[in-house]
Amino acid sequence: MKCFRDLFFWLLLLTFCSLTFSSGYAQDLANAPSPAVGAINTGDNAWMLVCTALVLMMTAPGLILFYGGLVRGHNVLATMMHSLILMAWVSFLWMVFGYSVAFGEGNPFFGNPMQYFMLRGVGATPNLDYAPTIPHQTFMLFQMMFAIITPALISGAFAERMKFSAYMIFTTLWTCLVYFPLAHMVWGKGGYFNWALGGHIPVLDFAGGTVVHISSGVAALVAAIVVGKRLGYPHEPMVPHNVVYCLIGTGLLWVGWFGFNAGSAVAAGSLATSAFAATHFSASAGALMWVLMEWRLKGKPSVLGAASGMVAGLATITPASGFVTIPAAFCIGLCGGGVCYLAVTKMKAHFAYDDSLDVFGVHGMGSVIGMLLLGVFASVEVAPAIGATFKVDGVTMSLGGGLQQVVNQLAGIVATAVLSGTVTFGLLKVIDATVGLRVSQEEESSGLDVSQHGEAAYNE
Repeated sequence: MKCFRDLFFWLLLLTFCSLTFSSGYAQDLANAPSPAVGAINTGDNAWMLVCTALVLMMTAPGLILFYGGLVRGHNVLATMMHSLILMAWVSFLWMVFGYSVAFGEGNPFFGNPMQYFMLRGVGATPNLDYAPTIPHQTFMLFQMMFAIITPALISGAFAERMKFSAYMIFTTLWTCLVYFPLAHMVWGKGGYFNWALGGHIPVLDFAGGTVVHISSGVAALVAAIVVGKRLGYPHEPMVPHNVVYCLIGTGLLWVGWFGFNAGSAVAAGSLATSAFAATHFSASAGALMWVLMEWRLKGKPSVLGAASGMVAGLATITPASGFVTIPAAFCIGLCGGGVCYLAVTKMKAHFAYDDSLDVFGVHGMGSVIGMLLLGVFASVEVAPAIGATFKVDGVTMSLGGGLQQVVNQLAGIVATAVLSGTVTFGLLKVIDATVGLRVSQEEESSGLDVSQHGEAAYNE
Protein backbone atom coordinates (compact mmCIF):
# COMPACT_ATOMS: atom_id res chain seq x y z
CA MET A 1 0.00 0.00 0.00
CA LYS A 2 2.84 2.38 0.86
CA CYS A 3 4.34 1.90 -2.63
CA PHE A 4 1.08 2.90 -4.24
CA ARG A 5 0.67 5.92 -1.95
CA ASP A 6 4.18 7.05 -2.84
CA LEU A 7 3.48 6.60 -6.56
CA PHE A 8 0.25 8.54 -6.26
CA PHE A 9 2.04 11.33 -4.37
CA TRP A 10 4.73 11.74 -7.00
CA LEU A 11 2.27 11.74 -9.87
CA LEU A 12 0.18 14.38 -8.13
CA LEU A 13 3.31 16.42 -7.51
CA LEU A 14 4.11 16.10 -11.22
CA THR A 15 0.66 17.44 -12.03
CA PHE A 16 0.96 20.45 -9.76
CA CYS A 17 4.50 21.23 -10.90
CA SER A 18 3.34 21.26 -14.49
CA LEU A 19 0.88 23.99 -13.60
CA THR A 20 3.75 26.30 -12.68
CA PHE A 21 4.55 26.50 -16.37
CA SER A 22 0.99 27.39 -17.32
CA SER A 23 1.75 31.10 -17.62
CA GLY A 24 3.94 30.42 -20.63
CA TYR A 25 1.67 27.78 -22.10
CA ALA A 26 -0.16 29.97 -24.60
CA GLN A 27 3.04 31.74 -25.61
CA ASP A 28 4.82 28.40 -26.16
CA LEU A 29 2.03 27.25 -28.43
CA ALA A 30 2.02 30.53 -30.29
CA ASN A 31 5.73 30.23 -30.99
CA ALA A 32 5.57 26.57 -31.97
CA PRO A 33 5.56 25.61 -35.65
CA SER A 34 1.99 25.44 -36.91
CA PRO A 35 0.91 21.96 -38.01
CA ALA A 36 -0.91 21.47 -41.25
CA VAL A 37 -4.56 22.28 -40.69
CA GLY A 38 -7.31 19.91 -41.72
CA ALA A 39 -10.93 20.81 -42.25
CA ILE A 40 -13.06 19.68 -39.31
CA ASN A 41 -16.15 17.77 -40.35
CA THR A 42 -18.85 18.30 -37.72
CA GLY A 43 -20.58 15.05 -38.66
CA ASP A 44 -17.38 13.06 -38.15
CA ASN A 45 -16.74 14.84 -34.87
CA ALA A 46 -20.26 14.16 -33.59
CA TRP A 47 -19.93 10.49 -34.52
CA MET A 48 -16.58 10.17 -32.79
CA LEU A 49 -17.83 11.82 -29.60
CA VAL A 50 -20.71 9.33 -29.52
CA CYS A 51 -18.28 6.45 -30.10
CA THR A 52 -16.07 7.75 -27.31
CA ALA A 53 -19.02 7.62 -24.91
CA LEU A 54 -19.97 4.14 -26.17
CA VAL A 55 -16.48 2.77 -25.49
CA LEU A 56 -16.51 4.25 -22.00
CA MET A 57 -19.91 2.61 -21.49
CA MET A 58 -18.24 -0.73 -22.21
CA THR A 59 -16.27 -0.32 -18.98
CA ALA A 60 -19.04 1.22 -16.91
CA PRO A 61 -21.60 -0.13 -16.66
CA GLY A 62 -20.89 -2.86 -19.26
CA LEU A 63 -17.83 -4.67 -17.91
CA ILE A 64 -18.72 -3.76 -14.34
CA LEU A 65 -22.03 -5.62 -14.57
CA PHE A 66 -20.67 -8.47 -16.71
CA TYR A 67 -17.78 -9.23 -14.33
CA GLY A 68 -19.73 -8.32 -11.19
CA GLY A 69 -22.46 -10.83 -11.96
CA LEU A 70 -20.00 -13.65 -12.62
CA VAL A 71 -18.38 -13.66 -9.18
CA ARG A 72 -19.82 -14.75 -5.84
CA GLY A 73 -21.94 -12.31 -3.88
CA HIS A 74 -19.32 -11.42 -1.25
CA ASN A 75 -16.87 -10.27 -3.97
CA VAL A 76 -19.14 -8.27 -6.27
CA LEU A 77 -18.17 -4.77 -5.10
CA ALA A 78 -14.45 -5.55 -5.15
CA THR A 79 -14.77 -6.90 -8.68
CA MET A 80 -16.75 -3.88 -9.85
CA MET A 81 -14.21 -1.56 -8.23
CA HIS A 82 -11.46 -3.02 -10.43
CA SER A 83 -13.09 -1.50 -13.51
CA LEU A 84 -14.55 1.59 -11.86
CA ILE A 85 -11.30 2.94 -10.41
CA LEU A 86 -9.45 2.65 -13.72
CA MET A 87 -11.83 5.13 -15.32
CA ALA A 88 -10.25 7.74 -13.05
CA TRP A 89 -6.71 6.44 -12.66
CA VAL A 90 -5.88 5.57 -16.26
CA SER A 91 -7.37 8.90 -17.38
CA PHE A 92 -4.82 10.61 -15.13
CA LEU A 93 -1.92 8.59 -16.53
CA TRP A 94 -3.14 9.26 -20.08
CA MET A 95 -3.24 13.00 -19.44
CA VAL A 96 0.25 13.19 -17.94
CA PHE A 97 2.25 11.09 -20.41
CA GLY A 98 0.27 8.10 -21.67
CA TYR A 99 -1.07 9.74 -24.79
CA SER A 100 2.42 10.98 -25.64
CA VAL A 101 3.94 7.52 -25.32
CA ALA A 102 1.17 5.97 -27.42
CA PHE A 103 0.73 8.57 -30.15
CA GLY A 104 3.68 10.91 -29.93
CA GLU A 105 6.52 10.75 -32.43
CA GLY A 106 9.48 8.72 -31.26
CA ASN A 107 11.07 5.40 -32.16
CA PRO A 108 9.32 2.24 -33.41
CA PHE A 109 8.50 1.15 -29.85
CA PHE A 110 7.26 4.21 -27.98
CA GLY A 111 6.59 7.88 -28.52
CA ASN A 112 8.23 10.86 -26.84
CA PRO A 113 6.61 11.05 -23.37
CA MET A 114 7.03 14.83 -23.28
CA GLN A 115 5.56 15.66 -26.69
CA TYR A 116 2.01 15.95 -25.37
CA PHE A 117 2.89 16.21 -21.67
CA MET A 118 -0.27 17.14 -19.75
CA LEU A 119 -1.94 17.15 -23.20
CA ARG A 120 -0.26 20.36 -24.25
CA GLY A 121 -0.86 20.97 -27.92
CA VAL A 122 -3.81 18.57 -28.06
CA GLY A 123 -6.68 20.85 -28.96
CA ALA A 124 -9.08 21.81 -31.73
CA THR A 125 -6.63 21.44 -34.61
CA PRO A 126 -6.77 17.98 -36.25
CA ASN A 127 -3.77 15.69 -36.20
CA LEU A 128 -3.44 14.83 -39.88
CA ASP A 129 -1.51 11.62 -39.19
CA TYR A 130 -4.38 10.05 -37.29
CA ALA A 131 -7.70 11.82 -37.87
CA PRO A 132 -7.75 14.74 -40.35
CA THR A 133 -11.43 15.65 -40.00
CA ILE A 134 -11.89 15.81 -36.21
CA PRO A 135 -10.19 17.81 -33.43
CA HIS A 136 -7.02 16.26 -32.08
CA GLN A 137 -8.66 16.34 -28.65
CA THR A 138 -11.54 14.16 -29.86
CA PHE A 139 -9.11 11.55 -31.16
CA MET A 140 -7.22 11.65 -27.85
CA LEU A 141 -10.41 11.08 -25.86
CA PHE A 142 -11.50 8.19 -28.08
CA GLN A 143 -8.17 6.43 -27.67
CA MET A 144 -8.19 7.02 -23.91
CA MET A 145 -11.27 4.83 -23.54
CA PHE A 146 -9.33 1.90 -25.04
CA ALA A 147 -6.57 2.46 -22.51
CA ILE A 148 -9.13 2.34 -19.69
CA ILE A 149 -10.86 -0.91 -20.60
CA THR A 150 -7.75 -2.95 -21.47
CA PRO A 151 -6.26 -3.34 -17.96
CA ALA A 152 -9.80 -3.67 -16.60
CA LEU A 153 -10.24 -6.81 -18.72
CA ILE A 154 -7.24 -8.44 -17.02
CA SER A 155 -8.87 -8.15 -13.60
CA GLY A 156 -11.27 -10.98 -14.41
CA ALA A 157 -8.42 -13.50 -14.28
CA PHE A 158 -7.58 -12.96 -10.62
CA ALA A 159 -11.00 -11.88 -9.36
CA GLU A 160 -11.86 -12.83 -5.76
CA ARG A 161 -8.28 -13.13 -4.48
CA MET A 162 -5.93 -10.19 -5.20
CA LYS A 163 -5.23 -7.32 -2.80
CA PHE A 164 -6.55 -4.00 -4.01
CA SER A 165 -3.19 -2.32 -3.33
CA ALA A 166 -1.39 -4.95 -5.42
CA TYR A 167 -3.99 -4.53 -8.16
CA MET A 168 -3.42 -0.78 -8.36
CA ILE A 169 0.35 -1.12 -8.50
CA PHE A 170 0.16 -3.85 -11.13
CA THR A 171 -2.34 -2.10 -13.41
CA THR A 172 -0.44 1.18 -13.17
CA LEU A 173 2.86 -0.36 -14.22
CA TRP A 174 1.31 -2.72 -16.77
CA THR A 175 -0.54 0.11 -18.49
CA CYS A 176 2.64 2.19 -18.66
CA LEU A 177 4.99 -0.62 -19.73
CA VAL A 178 2.72 -2.68 -21.98
CA TYR A 179 -0.36 -0.84 -23.19
CA PHE A 180 1.11 2.58 -24.00
CA PRO A 181 4.13 1.21 -25.94
CA LEU A 182 2.04 -1.45 -27.69
CA ALA A 183 -0.50 1.14 -28.83
CA HIS A 184 2.38 3.09 -30.33
CA MET A 185 3.86 0.03 -32.04
CA VAL A 186 0.57 -0.88 -33.73
CA TRP A 187 -1.18 2.48 -34.24
CA GLY A 188 1.37 5.23 -33.62
CA LYS A 189 3.34 7.13 -36.23
CA GLY A 190 6.51 5.18 -36.99
CA GLY A 191 5.32 2.27 -34.84
CA TYR A 192 6.98 -1.03 -35.59
CA PHE A 193 3.79 -2.70 -36.86
CA ASN A 194 2.03 0.35 -38.29
CA TRP A 195 1.80 -0.40 -42.01
CA ALA A 196 0.36 3.01 -42.89
CA LEU A 197 2.70 5.31 -40.95
CA GLY A 198 6.22 4.09 -41.50
CA GLY A 199 6.37 0.73 -39.70
CA HIS A 200 8.62 -2.26 -40.33
CA ILE A 201 6.20 -5.22 -40.35
CA PRO A 202 2.74 -4.54 -41.84
CA VAL A 203 0.26 -5.95 -39.33
CA LEU A 204 -3.46 -5.34 -39.78
CA ASP A 205 -5.31 -4.57 -36.55
CA PHE A 206 -8.31 -2.34 -37.04
CA ALA A 207 -9.57 -1.89 -33.48
CA GLY A 208 -7.32 -3.65 -31.01
CA GLY A 209 -6.91 -7.40 -31.47
CA THR A 210 -3.29 -7.15 -30.38
CA VAL A 211 -3.31 -3.90 -28.43
CA VAL A 212 -6.40 -4.67 -26.33
CA HIS A 213 -7.48 -8.31 -26.37
CA ILE A 214 -4.35 -10.40 -26.90
CA SER A 215 -2.29 -8.21 -24.58
CA SER A 216 -4.90 -8.41 -21.82
CA GLY A 217 -5.65 -12.08 -22.50
CA VAL A 218 -2.03 -13.17 -22.22
CA ALA A 219 -1.56 -11.01 -19.12
CA ALA A 220 -4.65 -12.65 -17.65
CA LEU A 221 -3.29 -16.15 -18.26
CA VAL A 222 0.07 -15.31 -16.67
CA ALA A 223 -1.65 -13.60 -13.74
CA ALA A 224 -3.98 -16.54 -13.14
CA ILE A 225 -0.98 -18.88 -12.95
CA VAL A 226 1.24 -16.62 -10.79
CA VAL A 227 -1.48 -15.53 -8.35
CA GLY A 228 -2.76 -19.09 -8.02
CA LYS A 229 -6.16 -20.69 -7.70
CA ARG A 230 -9.02 -19.52 -5.52
CA LEU A 231 -9.53 -21.39 -2.28
CA GLY A 232 -11.54 -24.51 -3.04
CA TYR A 233 -11.12 -24.34 -6.82
CA PRO A 234 -12.07 -26.54 -8.68
CA HIS A 235 -13.67 -28.78 -6.07
CA GLU A 236 -16.16 -26.32 -4.61
CA PRO A 237 -18.93 -24.80 -6.75
CA MET A 238 -18.24 -21.16 -7.65
CA VAL A 239 -21.33 -20.24 -9.59
CA PRO A 240 -22.15 -16.66 -10.69
CA HIS A 241 -24.21 -14.90 -8.05
CA ASN A 242 -26.31 -12.92 -10.54
CA VAL A 243 -26.61 -14.05 -14.16
CA VAL A 244 -29.05 -11.19 -14.84
CA TYR A 245 -26.22 -8.72 -14.18
CA CYS A 246 -24.13 -10.63 -16.72
CA LEU A 247 -26.84 -10.43 -19.37
CA ILE A 248 -27.32 -6.69 -18.89
CA GLY A 249 -23.56 -6.24 -19.07
CA THR A 250 -23.41 -8.34 -22.23
CA GLY A 251 -26.01 -6.18 -23.93
CA LEU A 252 -24.15 -3.03 -22.97
CA LEU A 253 -20.89 -4.50 -24.23
CA TRP A 254 -22.46 -5.42 -27.57
CA VAL A 255 -23.87 -1.92 -28.07
CA GLY A 256 -20.68 -0.27 -26.86
CA TRP A 257 -18.60 -2.43 -29.19
CA PHE A 258 -20.09 -0.58 -32.15
CA GLY A 259 -18.26 2.49 -30.88
CA PHE A 260 -15.15 0.40 -30.28
CA ASN A 261 -14.99 -1.04 -33.80
CA ALA A 262 -16.96 1.30 -36.06
CA GLY A 263 -15.47 4.28 -34.25
CA SER A 264 -12.00 3.07 -35.22
CA ALA A 265 -12.76 4.33 -38.73
CA VAL A 266 -12.39 7.82 -37.12
CA ALA A 267 -14.99 9.17 -39.55
CA ALA A 268 -18.69 8.75 -40.20
CA GLY A 269 -18.28 7.15 -43.61
CA SER A 270 -18.75 3.85 -45.37
CA LEU A 271 -15.85 2.21 -43.51
CA ALA A 272 -17.62 2.85 -40.20
CA THR A 273 -20.76 1.25 -41.62
CA SER A 274 -18.81 -1.79 -42.81
CA ALA A 275 -17.11 -2.22 -39.42
CA PHE A 276 -20.47 -1.80 -37.67
CA ALA A 277 -22.03 -4.56 -39.80
CA ALA A 278 -19.06 -6.91 -39.39
CA THR A 279 -19.20 -6.42 -35.61
CA HIS A 280 -22.87 -7.29 -35.38
CA PHE A 281 -22.80 -10.39 -37.56
CA SER A 282 -19.70 -11.79 -35.88
CA ALA A 283 -21.28 -11.41 -32.44
CA SER A 284 -24.39 -13.18 -33.73
CA ALA A 285 -22.30 -16.02 -35.13
CA GLY A 286 -20.26 -16.39 -31.94
CA ALA A 287 -23.41 -16.72 -29.85
CA LEU A 288 -24.95 -19.26 -32.20
CA MET A 289 -21.84 -21.43 -32.34
CA TRP A 290 -21.34 -21.41 -28.56
CA VAL A 291 -25.00 -22.34 -27.93
CA LEU A 292 -24.98 -25.11 -30.54
CA MET A 293 -21.78 -26.65 -29.18
CA GLU A 294 -23.00 -26.45 -25.61
CA TRP A 295 -26.36 -27.93 -26.56
CA ARG A 296 -24.66 -30.78 -28.41
CA LEU A 297 -21.99 -31.55 -25.79
CA LYS A 298 -23.82 -30.79 -22.55
CA GLY A 299 -27.41 -31.39 -23.51
CA LYS A 300 -28.74 -27.93 -22.68
CA PRO A 301 -28.05 -24.46 -24.11
CA SER A 302 -27.35 -22.09 -21.22
CA VAL A 303 -28.15 -18.39 -21.11
CA LEU A 304 -24.67 -17.63 -19.80
CA GLY A 305 -23.23 -19.62 -22.68
CA ALA A 306 -25.09 -17.46 -25.18
CA ALA A 307 -23.71 -14.35 -23.50
CA SER A 308 -20.17 -15.76 -23.52
CA GLY A 309 -20.48 -16.60 -27.21
CA MET A 310 -21.58 -13.05 -27.99
CA VAL A 311 -18.53 -11.61 -26.25
CA ALA A 312 -16.31 -14.17 -28.00
CA GLY A 313 -17.68 -13.13 -31.39
CA LEU A 314 -17.07 -9.48 -30.56
CA ALA A 315 -13.50 -10.06 -29.38
CA THR A 316 -12.75 -12.18 -32.44
CA ILE A 317 -13.91 -9.63 -35.00
CA THR A 318 -12.25 -6.64 -33.36
CA PRO A 319 -8.98 -6.70 -35.36
CA ALA A 320 -10.76 -7.61 -38.60
CA SER A 321 -13.88 -5.44 -38.40
CA GLY A 322 -12.69 -2.78 -40.84
CA PHE A 323 -11.10 -5.13 -43.35
CA VAL A 324 -13.54 -7.98 -44.09
CA THR A 325 -16.93 -8.54 -45.74
CA ILE A 326 -20.07 -9.52 -43.83
CA PRO A 327 -19.89 -13.23 -44.83
CA ALA A 328 -16.24 -13.33 -43.77
CA ALA A 329 -17.15 -11.65 -40.47
CA PHE A 330 -19.84 -14.25 -39.84
CA CYS A 331 -17.33 -17.02 -40.55
CA ILE A 332 -14.81 -15.41 -38.20
CA GLY A 333 -17.47 -15.21 -35.49
CA LEU A 334 -18.37 -18.88 -35.91
CA CYS A 335 -14.73 -19.89 -35.57
CA GLY A 336 -14.26 -17.60 -32.61
CA GLY A 337 -17.31 -18.95 -30.80
CA GLY A 338 -16.18 -22.54 -31.31
CA VAL A 339 -12.54 -22.05 -30.36
CA CYS A 340 -13.38 -19.93 -27.32
CA TYR A 341 -15.91 -22.50 -26.11
CA LEU A 342 -13.26 -25.23 -26.27
CA ALA A 343 -10.68 -22.98 -24.60
CA VAL A 344 -13.03 -22.25 -21.70
CA THR A 345 -14.44 -25.75 -21.20
CA LYS A 346 -11.60 -28.04 -22.27
CA MET A 347 -8.24 -26.26 -22.34
CA LYS A 348 -8.63 -24.58 -18.95
CA ALA A 349 -9.56 -27.87 -17.32
CA HIS A 350 -6.71 -29.72 -19.03
CA PHE A 351 -4.02 -27.27 -17.88
CA ALA A 352 -5.72 -26.67 -14.51
CA TYR A 353 -5.32 -22.89 -14.24
CA ASP A 354 -7.91 -20.69 -12.56
CA ASP A 355 -8.74 -17.86 -14.94
CA SER A 356 -11.77 -16.83 -12.88
CA LEU A 357 -13.80 -15.08 -15.59
CA ASP A 358 -12.17 -16.68 -18.66
CA VAL A 359 -10.35 -13.61 -19.92
CA PHE A 360 -7.74 -15.61 -21.79
CA GLY A 361 -10.19 -18.16 -23.16
CA VAL A 362 -12.52 -15.53 -24.60
CA HIS A 363 -10.51 -12.38 -25.27
CA GLY A 364 -7.04 -13.82 -25.80
CA MET A 365 -7.94 -16.90 -27.86
CA GLY A 366 -10.73 -15.06 -29.67
CA SER A 367 -8.49 -12.30 -30.94
CA VAL A 368 -5.72 -14.73 -31.91
CA ILE A 369 -8.26 -16.44 -34.18
CA GLY A 370 -9.49 -13.08 -35.45
CA MET A 371 -5.99 -11.85 -36.25
CA LEU A 372 -5.09 -14.99 -38.19
CA LEU A 373 -8.36 -15.16 -40.12
CA LEU A 374 -8.01 -11.48 -40.93
CA GLY A 375 -4.82 -12.44 -42.73
CA VAL A 376 -6.90 -14.83 -44.81
CA PHE A 377 -10.00 -12.71 -45.47
CA ALA A 378 -8.64 -9.13 -45.68
CA SER A 379 -10.48 -7.54 -48.60
CA VAL A 380 -9.34 -4.61 -50.71
CA GLU A 381 -12.96 -4.26 -51.73
CA VAL A 382 -13.91 -3.37 -48.14
CA ALA A 383 -10.84 -1.28 -47.30
CA PRO A 384 -9.26 0.04 -50.51
CA ALA A 385 -6.42 1.65 -48.57
CA ILE A 386 -4.81 -1.73 -47.84
CA GLY A 387 -4.52 -2.36 -51.56
CA ALA A 388 -2.46 0.73 -52.19
CA THR A 389 1.25 0.17 -52.58
CA PHE A 390 3.58 1.50 -49.90
CA LYS A 391 7.13 0.90 -48.75
CA VAL A 392 8.25 -1.05 -45.70
CA ASP A 393 12.02 -0.96 -45.15
CA GLY A 394 12.43 0.11 -48.77
CA VAL A 395 10.37 -2.77 -50.18
CA THR A 396 7.26 -1.84 -52.16
CA MET A 397 4.29 -4.00 -51.21
CA SER A 398 0.52 -4.06 -50.71
CA LEU A 399 -1.70 -5.79 -48.20
CA GLY A 400 -4.53 -8.24 -48.72
CA GLY A 401 -5.57 -11.74 -47.73
CA GLY A 402 -2.96 -14.43 -48.30
CA LEU A 403 -0.14 -16.45 -46.78
CA GLN A 404 2.23 -13.51 -46.43
CA GLN A 405 -0.32 -11.52 -44.50
CA VAL A 406 -1.02 -14.47 -42.22
CA VAL A 407 2.71 -14.53 -41.45
CA ASN A 408 2.63 -10.79 -40.74
CA GLN A 409 -0.34 -11.26 -38.43
CA LEU A 410 1.43 -14.08 -36.62
CA ALA A 411 4.43 -11.81 -36.02
CA GLY A 412 2.15 -9.27 -34.38
CA ILE A 413 0.53 -11.94 -32.21
CA VAL A 414 3.86 -13.37 -31.02
CA ALA A 415 5.37 -9.96 -30.29
CA THR A 416 2.31 -8.94 -28.30
CA ALA A 417 2.26 -12.19 -26.33
CA VAL A 418 5.98 -11.99 -25.51
CA LEU A 419 5.82 -8.35 -24.42
CA SER A 420 2.68 -8.73 -22.32
CA GLY A 421 3.58 -12.12 -20.89
CA THR A 422 7.13 -11.30 -19.80
CA VAL A 423 6.29 -7.89 -18.34
CA THR A 424 3.26 -9.30 -16.51
CA PHE A 425 5.29 -12.14 -15.01
CA GLY A 426 8.07 -9.80 -13.88
CA LEU A 427 5.70 -7.24 -12.36
CA LEU A 428 3.69 -9.83 -10.44
CA LYS A 429 6.80 -11.47 -9.02
CA VAL A 430 8.20 -8.13 -7.81
CA ILE A 431 4.88 -7.06 -6.33
CA ASP A 432 4.48 -10.41 -4.60
CA ALA A 433 7.95 -10.08 -3.07
CA THR A 434 7.26 -6.55 -1.79
CA VAL A 435 3.63 -5.87 -0.90
CA GLY A 436 2.16 -9.31 -1.61
CA LEU A 437 -0.40 -10.27 -4.24
CA ARG A 438 -3.08 -12.20 -2.39
CA VAL A 439 -5.34 -11.49 0.53
CA SER A 440 -5.12 -13.85 3.48
CA GLN A 441 -7.13 -17.08 3.51
CA GLU A 442 -9.42 -15.60 6.14
CA GLU A 443 -10.03 -12.49 4.04
CA GLU A 444 -10.64 -14.54 0.93
CA SER A 445 -13.17 -16.71 2.75
CA SER A 446 -15.05 -13.73 4.16
CA GLY A 447 -14.97 -11.92 0.83
CA LEU A 448 -13.04 -9.02 -0.66
CA ASP A 449 -15.93 -6.59 -0.40
CA VAL A 450 -15.52 -6.35 3.36
CA SER A 451 -11.81 -7.12 3.67
CA GLN A 452 -10.64 -4.67 0.98
CA HIS A 453 -13.33 -1.99 0.95
CA GLY A 454 -15.25 -2.27 4.21
CA GLU A 455 -18.58 -2.60 2.45
CA ALA A 456 -21.14 -5.24 1.61
CA ALA A 457 -23.18 -5.33 -1.60
CA TYR A 458 -26.15 -6.99 0.03
CA ASN A 459 -27.34 -6.36 3.56
CA GLU A 460 -29.68 -9.10 4.69
